[in-house]
Amino acid sequence: MKYLHTMVRVKDIDTSLDFYCTKLGLKEVRRVDNKKGRFTLIFLAAENSDEKTGLLELTYNWESEEYKSGRNFGHLAYSVKNIYEVCDKLMKSGVTINRPPRDGHMAFVRSPDGISIEILQEGESLPKQEPWLSMENSGTW
Repeated sequence: MKYLHTMVRVKDIDTSLDFYCTKLGLKEVRRVDNKKGRFTLIFLAAENSDEKTGLLELTYNWESEEYKSGRNFGHLAYSVKNIYEVCDKLMKSGVTINRPPRDGHMAFVRSPDGISIEILQEGESLPKQEPWLSMENSGTW
């Protein structure tokens, strides 16, 4: 058995790609437009992932539908080389850091569709530092 991908439904392709690619740093590796089924699948990979496994599949249904946010989904998780730099970049691009990396190791943000994203420091935690150390949680994750 081999893990292939996680699928999340999105309401707006451009807004979602801006978040996942421009802000979070994933790259689009494949796209499928299914006219008969009236949906688009966009497969994204992290920088060090291959293009066949460990992907995030964004599913856009062409017919408008309201998706409920539920914590039963859990979250997506990505490791980064420097959690402080990534969180700073996300904040500067307008992303709310719901759980700041006060411990130098873990942070949470939400996608435009309410998907919880965990960001983890690769290796050992970074030394605790401001402004993260004093930053309060915002919302839920």
